[in-house]
Amino acid sequence: MYSDDDLDAAVGEGILTRDAATAFRAFVARRQSAHEADEESVRLVTSFNDIFVTIAAILLLSALGWLAGKISPTLGGASVAVAAWAFAEYFTRRRRMALPSLALLLAFVWGVFSTGLGVVGVDDFARGGYGVAASAAAAALATWLHWRRFMVPVTVAAGAGAGAGAVLALGIALVPALREFILPLVFVAGLGLFGLALRWDAGDLARKTRRSDVAFWLHLAAAPLIVHPVFSLLGAGGATVAGAAGAVAIYAVLAVVALAVDRRALLVSALAYVLYAATTLFEAAGSSTEAFALTALVIGSVLLSLSAFWHHARRLVLAPLPASLRQRLPGA
Repeated sequence: MYSDDDLDAAVGEGILTRDAATAFRAFVARRQSAHEADEESVRLVTSFNDIFVTIAAILLLSALGWLAGKISPTLGGASVAVAAWAFAEYFTRRRRMALPSLALLLAFVWGVFSTGLGVVGVDDFARGGYGVAASAAAAALATWLHWRRFMVPVTVAAGAGAGAGAVLALGIALVPALREFILPLVFVAGLGLFGLALRWDAGDLARKTRRSDVAFWLHLAAAPLIVHPVFSLLGAGGATVAGAAGAVAIYAVLAVVALAVDRRALLVSALAYVLYAATTLFEAAGSSTEAFALTALVIGSVLLSLSAFWHHARRLVLAPLPASLRQRLPGA
C-alpha cells in the first residue's frame, strides 16, 4: 500500500512526475469510491447500546399496546404511536441511534394504522375495503410528518408501502372484482416502489448521503412485492419440474437486474423460492434424499462466488447497456 508520503518522495526523486502522481491519486480515489458504492453499506448499529435500547423499546411498546388495547383497540394503537414519537424525540432526534430509530418508526406507523382500524371498526383485512384504505392513508400521512421531523431513512419506504396499501385497498373497495387480480396488483405496486428506489439512487451514485440509505430501504420494501407474485404464479417456486425450471430462470434474471442496479435485495427476497425450486429439480433428477443439501451447496456456492466477484460481474452486465442508462447507475 502506497501512502501520499511515498508518492511525494517518488516525485522528489524524479521517479514520477507531479502530474503522474496527481493522476494516480485521482485514479485510486475513483476506484475506492466505486468499490464503496458496491458494498451497499447499511448503518444500523454503532454500539451494543443500540441493541439494548431497541430491545427495551420493543418490550415497553408491546406491553403498552397490549394493556391499552384491553381497554380499547383504538387506545392501544394510539398509545403506541404517541409513545413511539415521544421516544423518537430523544433517541432519534437527539441521540441519532439508527436501530432504535428504525424500531420506533415501524412502531409509530403500525400504531397509527391500528388506531385507524379501531376508529373505523375494521378487524379483518379480508373485508377491510374503505376502512383499510383510510387507515393506510392515515399511516402514510403520519409517516410523511415523521419524515419531516426526524428524517429516518426507512421512513420513505414505510410511507410508500402504506400509500401503496391504501391505493390497493381503495381499488378493491371500489371494484371488488379486483380481488381476483391481487397478485398482479401487488406486483405493479412493487414495480412502483422499485422505480422510486431508482430515483433516490440516481441522486447519489457514490452512495455517500442519506439518499442512498433511503433507496436501500425502498429496494428492500419493493423486492418481496415483486418477487412473491412472480413466484406464486409458478406455484410458490415450482411445484412441478417445469415450474421449478422457470423459477430458477427468473432468479437468474433477477440476479442480472440486481447487478445492474447494484442492490442485493431482490436476490435475498427470492432466495427461499429458488431453494424450493432447485430442490424440486434435484428430486426430479433422482437425488430425493440429498436434494436440499445439494441445493444449499449449489445456491450457496453461486451466491458466495457472486459476492466475491460482484465488481467484475457488474462490469459484464453494464458493458452492453446504453451510455445514457449507465450514467444513472452507481459505479458505471
